[in-house]
Amino acid sequence: MFLAMNRFKIARGHEQTFLDHWRARTSYLGEAPGFVRFHLLQGPQTEEYTLFASHTEWESSAAFDAWTQSDAFRKAHANAAKTPREIYLGPPQLELFDAVL
Repeated sequence: MFLAMNRFKIARGHEQTFLDHWRARTSYLGEAPGFVRFHLLQGPQTEEYTLFASHTEWESSAAFDAWTQSDAFRKAHANAAKTPREIYLGPPQLELFDAVL
């Protein structure tokens, strides 16, 4: 099992805009060989931001790597620029994990 997570710091007051963007997007993940599941997680809040994480589970790191090179990946991320930049406090932070137990 392989996990890929992107952490997003969303400026307070813009959480609904962020969630609406995710709800409206077409992910194409279901077409990706080796894809297992997706979750969008909401984490703690500070005075400045609310933490969110997109969480995808894959059969292997190779399956994830193939997804990132696919046309489906490019289509899934094509509308990312339509989300107002001011809602983000910095770029997303990608974290990759191999299951060890």
